[in-house]
Amino acid sequence: KVSFEEIYDLFAIRVILDVPRAQEKQKCWQVYSIVTDVHTPIPERLRDWVTTPKSNGYESLHTTVIGPDGRYVEVQIRSVRMDEIAERGFAAHWKYKGGKEGDYNVFDTWLNSVRDILENPDGDAVQFIEDFKTNLFNNEVYVYTPGGDLKILPDGATALDFAFSVHTDIGYHCHAVKVNNKLVPMGYKLNNGDQVSVITKKSQKPTEAWLKLVVTGRARSKIRSAMKEERRKKGEFGMESLQRKFKNLKIDFEENVDILVKYFNFQSRVDLYYGIAMEEFNLNNVLKNFKIENNKLVEIEEEETNESTPTPKGKTRTKKQRPEGKPQLRVAGQNADEYNYQLATCCHPVQGDDVFAYLTATAGLKIHRTSCPNATHLMAHYGYRILKAEWVTTTNTSFVAELLIVGIDSGPGVIQQLSHKISSTLGLNIRSFYIDGHEGYFEGRVSILVKNKDQLEIAIRALRNEEGISSVTRVEK
Repeated sequence: KVSFEEIYDLFAIRVILDVPRAQEKQKCWQVYSIVTDVHTPIPERLRDWVTTPKSNGYESLHTTVIGPDGRYVEVQIRSVRMDEIAERGFAAHWKYKGGKEGDYNVFDTWLNSVRDILENPDGDAVQFIEDFKTNLFNNEVYVYTPGGDLKILPDGATALDFAFSVHTDIGYHCHAVKVNNKLVPMGYKLNNGDQVSVITKKSQKPTEAWLKLVVTGRARSKIRSAMKEERRKKGEFGMESLQRKFKNLKIDFEENVDILVKYFNFQSRVDLYYGIAMEEFNLNNVLKNFKIENNKLVEIEEEETNESTPTPKGKTRTKKQRPEGKPQLRVAGQNADEYNYQLATCCHPVQGDDVFAYLTATAGLKIHRTSCPNATHLMAHYGYRILKAEWVTTTNTSFVAELLIVGIDSGPGVIQQLSHKISSTLGLNIRSFYIDGHEGYFEGRVSILVKNKDQLEIAIRALRNEEGISSVTRVEK
């Protein structure tokens, strides 16, 4: 929303030049010079999309001048070719495709980004529309590689978006990012003129949390593809484990695998394989619920089983008393002491976090943060196992929280500086601390004991204020 006085394009004229393509830029600026010689220009209203076209292919030279009677008049200067593309969009591109190689590299980049989104045939239709719309942005940010190459990204794009715009592999292995020679978080929003360099690490892999750090359709699509591929690989590992187990039992794989899928109420074999690979349950213990008859697994009747044997949803479970010091929770409106539950080690929830309960196949309830990297997958594939959970106020329990600290490597005093801040100033116990040095910066991981989320956030803010510290983030996984 702007005031009426801030509307500069109430009156506008368009100057369209019929000139050879090679002379377009020169002639546009000549017309600009003539216009601004006659009328006073407003410098901050100059938009040069002739030198640097918009990411959607739009080319034009815009300015606003003070015209007759003191009126603001917007002047748009472009060639016939530019005007046809502006009016007809990318469809007009092909008419002029015979130009020099690279002239329409912006258009090709846009097409490639749409192609990247379309590469995932199993993607969510609503998400596809959102990603596609993102690629039709009108506002851009112009940033540069260390070599001086220009990259055009949508306004609001992050350092991680930049990494994926350079190359998919650069994005996949993005470990840290420097903007104007300073380390910044991967979710840092880029500004016009920023020089961005990406530090990669072979062992780095995309996580589901990365989806919250990007805005471009290309980056989102690539991250989802990587997550899908990782799930497929883990599923293959789980399938091989199950095949070996069935071979040892001398039973046919194809005849028995679906029996386990049904036993766990899984929706597909892939879910079963993934659960085995991720050790969501102990396969040996699960098979104790079965006997073999005529080369097939047959579930043992309930009275034949031991109460402590793992069972899936809907079957009898052994209730456990809450150990001393275990955090108090309410699950589905009931005291969580009625359940066998544990805090998930993938996201380490602390009191005050928004959480939910996930009913595992054999290990009772796992309490996850709603921002857990695994949350989206669990809710999408196992919504029927999700239960509402909330904390019951208590101050007798300590929670483990892990922090990732990145900063300037100033020498051996870094560990002492951070340890003193955590232990002496903040009064927190350190469970573990290790640090890894790189060229000019360090990356450290520290596990601390906190009473609740508020205490954790105070610690994060305090560490961020330390000299030489670039970022402090809570480890999601």
